[in-house]
Amino acid sequence: MLKVGVVGLGSISGLHLKAYEKHKEVEITALCDANKSRLKELSASYGVTKTYTNFDDLLQDETIDAVSICTWNNTHAAMAIEALEANKHVLVEKPLSITVGEALAVEDAVKKTGKVLQVGFVRRFGRNEQVLKRFIDQDELGDIYYAKASYLRRLGNPGGWFSDKSKSGGGPLIDLGVHVIDLSWYLMGKPRPISVTGNTYYKLGNRNNIENLSFYKAADYDAGKNDVEDLANALIRFENGASLFIDVSFTLHTLKNEFSLKLYGDKGGAEVEPELKIVTEKHQTILNIEPQINQNNNHMEERFENEINHFVASCLYGEENIAPVSDGVQIMKILDAVYKSAETSREILL
Repeated sequence: MLKVGVVGLGSISGLHLKAYEKHKEVEITALCDANKSRLKELSASYGVTKTYTNFDDLLQDETIDAVSICTWNNTHAAMAIEALEANKHVLVEKPLSITVGEALAVEDAVKKTGKVLQVGFVRRFGRNEQVLKRFIDQDELGDIYYAKASYLRRLGNPGGWFSDKSKSGGGPLIDLGVHVIDLSWYLMGKPRPISVTGNTYYKLGNRNNIENLSFYKAADYDAGKNDVEDLANALIRFENGASLFIDVSFTLHTLKNEFSLKLYGDKGGAEVEPELKIVTEKHQTILNIEPQINQNNNHMEERFENEINHFVASCLYGEENIAPVSDGVQIMKILDAVYKSAETSREILL
């Protein structure tokens, strides 16, 4: 039985809690949040008796084996290090940190303590993505030399801490771009990045002038606060000659929201979202393949269940961690390079 504490009870923690509650080998032992009313409400919902408003107090509870860190981005690294040093396994939401230095410090703590640290790269755990990974591992796409990914919202600035750079570390690049960069890189076989060229734009803000806003909002939404980019794009080059182009937005004058990820290899190609489609050649004929995949109606809940199940198996049974701290460090280096490239208007060599 894995006894788990969850810290940071905003919206993303709900997906962690639902997944932990379903797992037969997990006991949600403790919750931690500075917001006392939210802490009281969720502890009652999940029948949790141990509640803390201070993370250090939670870490002193020796009965807790592991923690999920679902707090502001600027706290991820410090909390992860504290938890590791307190002999806890850690599932830390993405991004691992907001600076490369912090990411390297977390990696060092993992090496010193020998505890499990899994980075919340939840898109790796989707059904489509897992099926495609099996095809790629069997060389069905061959040498993947180009990928293109977009995560565009036309009106989707969450506000609150998400749009406060001191807490988030940035806007859609570090919030949404982290998903598409990581997933593309993971499916491409995690080639070593060598250079990054990026742009960020501050043109539309949070568009709080628009009536009837229906997008997801942070719990502490403040329409007047916004100092993060609303659009970013980047070209990432890898040591093996492959390249990745991404663009992400919180706000953009586009006709509709878009999430797409496309991979191109010398034997075939693939599109991951909204449905998995694979292109290949057989017998001098081009084939468009649509695998039959049964998925839950709520794809995101399913991804989090798979992610949590993997974390629990890594903690209890030593299952190989497919989202280790080293991957979190590499993605942080790429994100940092995009921001630096945008600030300096030049290519950044890694």
